[in-house]
Amino acid sequence: MSATDTHIAATEKHSAHNYHPLPVVVAEADGAWMTDVEGRRYLDMLAGYSALNFGHRHARLIEAAKTQLDRVTLTSRAFHHDQYAEFCARLAELCGMEMVLPMNTGAEAVETAIKTARKWGYRVKGVPEGTAQVIVASNNFHGRTTTIVSFSTDPEARADFGPYTPGFTIVPYGDVAELRAALTEHTVAVLLEPIQGEAGVLVPPAGYLDEVRRLTRERNVLFIADEIQSGLGRTGRTFACEHEGVVPDMYILGKALGGGVVPVSAVVSSREVLGVYQPGEHGSTFGGNPLACAVALEVLAMLRTGEYQQRAAELGDHLHQELGLLAGTPGGPVLQVRGRGLWAGIDIDPVHGTGRQISEKLLERGVLVKDTHGSTIRLAPPLVISKEDLDWGLEQVREVLGR
Repeated sequence: MSATDTHIAATEKHSAHNYHPLPVVVAEADGAWMTDVEGRRYLDMLAGYSALNFGHRHARLIEAAKTQLDRVTLTSRAFHHDQYAEFCARLAELCGMEMVLPMNTGAEAVETAIKTARKWGYRVKGVPEGTAQVIVASNNFHGRTTTIVSFSTDPEARADFGPYTPGFTIVPYGDVAELRAALTEHTVAVLLEPIQGEAGVLVPPAGYLDEVRRLTRERNVLFIADEIQSGLGRTGRTFACEHEGVVPDMYILGKALGGGVVPVSAVVSSREVLGVYQPGEHGSTFGGNPLACAVALEVLAMLRTGEYQQRAAELGDHLHQELGLLAGTPGGPVLQVRGRGLWAGIDIDPVHGTGRQISEKLLERGVLVKDTHGSTIRLAPPLVISKEDLDWGLEQVREVLGR
């Protein structure tokens, strides 16, 4: 098969599986903009599913990677290196926690959190062996491994991958009464996204996270916050949980932690929780490698100033104010707008097109967004986007939606 045939086959495969259409190859990228091989520029209001919180090729992150590439870049987990301890210490400090277990991908970190919760349940809480239950929410998205899709309610993510892993109870997202009813003596953890990203940037009712925190403390159950998408500045706070003043027992982090340069994820918790592991019981070949730690350390340094959280809050207020105007007219194309900070979900009246169709029209205008769940599009511009570029992107959204 020729290179051209391979490209066509790949394109047809992506189309058949309803993947979002993106430029085939990115030849150049900088800040909030991308340039393809044909020289066309795109304003990235997708930000790599929040992996690119700090934009494309941020100078500080690229410099950190280049500096480390002149030194040791990859080691087996059997060896120590001079970036590892500092990375763990700085991330624990940012989270207000004690211990860090670095991994590579978000799904790998979620799997680690589940294993940790079960082991904690048996060793610390005293749940009978083989009975540990984890409560999750409907419409969740935590990854695509076999265990994780076992508790997905999305047929596209779950269908044809059984038999499924037991040990999970699914309750409606945002429903405190259903969560309370689902708690049993065998419950070891409640695993939630503080804001559900793939579901369309669903923000739970006010007080929900606070009540989850109260219930889990009361019943000696771990509250695990999957902040892979919502965390590290995206919502205008370092963590989305902060909007309700809530601190979970465990954070799951990823995506933006690697700054769009390298895959980095981590589970962060207390010594009581992560301390259940003994040497050799869990690990990752590349988790916490020197290159990943060097880049992530620079990400953490950028977050410590609070500058990016503040930008996300201020530009986010502007974003939601402008989007709110689109949803303000009865019978208009926008049914609802949700989100926090530089993160928004827009429900489109199906009369005006599917989310995919709207996304493709925006692509033609040089704006990248993500469609999800039929008639919803998501905006997640990088935190470095200028107000002028944000306004230009919003104008394209208004034009496409006929307003």
